[in-house]
Amino acid sequence: MSNTAVSSSSETPLRLRNFHITFFAIVLGMAGFSLAVQKIGGKDGHGIMPSLEMPATVLIYATLALFVLVGILYAAKLVRYPDTLGLEFNHPVKINFFPLIAKILLVLSVAFLDRNMQVSYYMWAIGALMQLIASLVIISIWIRHTHFKIEHMTPGWFIPIVGSLIVPIAGVPHGFVEISWFFFSVGLVFWIALFTIVMYRMIFHPPIPDKLLPTLFILFAPPAIAFIAYVKLAGLDGGAGLDGFARILYYFSLFMFILILFKLQILAKINFFLSWWAYSFPLAAKTLATVVMLHMTNSVFYRNLALFELAFLVLVIVILVVVTLSAIMKGEICVED
Repeated sequence: MSNTAVSSSSETPLRLRNFHITFFAIVLGMAGFSLAVQKIGGKDGHGIMPSLEMPATVLIYATLALFVLVGILYAAKLVRYPDTLGLEFNHPVKINFFPLIAKILLVLSVAFLDRNMQVSYYMWAIGALMQLIASLVIISIWIRHTHFKIEHMTPGWFIPIVGSLIVPIAGVPHGFVEISWFFFSVGLVFWIALFTIVMYRMIFHPPIPDKLLPTLFILFAPPAIAFIAYVKLAGLDGGAGLDGFARILYYFSLFMFILILFKLQILAKINFFLSWWAYSFPLAAKTLATVVMLHMTNSVFYRNLALFELAFLVLVIVILVVVTLSAIMKGEICVED
């Protein structure tokens, strides 16, 4: 047996041990991308690109397969290395990625609203319950802790609470209006609180490390998702038209999106990390918010903006897939931090 084969064999268990919870960010990014493609091609996108209906279906089921694969690999890691669960859960950054599983289910529940209402319902119910549990546990840890520092704060801390803003998008169509208002209230208030802390951290403390810079894209995701959820909760998509609060949420998201675009030159220079997948879901959320604005206003501006954001999202997803596969082939994924 060659030395290369022996080396590869010995590295396999180590790579499994380093298969972190952050891998679910890839699944969330693909789920958001699939939903964006579906909405652009469907009736909610005013039939901008009807030819995307079939690709959207392929993407949705490919995302489901990826979800299962990542879930199996992560479960295998926990079975073989049960100690890693505690290590990740006590990590000041990785702990915020555990609610990704709930967010994936909630996003997929939206995607299945037009495909299979029963499947959508079960995904929504499980996702909402997991989101509630994750929020209670993680926020409880935030309140009483011994190891968090202001330097640990990044936009990635939005992850545990942003899932609450997703709940109403499928929750209202399923008839759970008051429950949806409950989750929306929690997500909105905690987003405002955390956004204030993030801005304080970025202005008055050392810069965010290069490895976590992609999380800056998360800054425009909460208001975009909150806008979509509020439109559902307030029944604005039923012909009532936009109100002031809806506009505030959308235009703040748009401003943050433009602001982050000014930082692309800096972001393009950092080395590849799995955190690059933080680019994907916020872009998908922003695209979906613009599709809703198009649906509400029937404006050519929002039609063109939706196409631009979708093109940008497609470019980002292609780059992410290519560089991720390249890193896997080179053995640069699942290594010690």
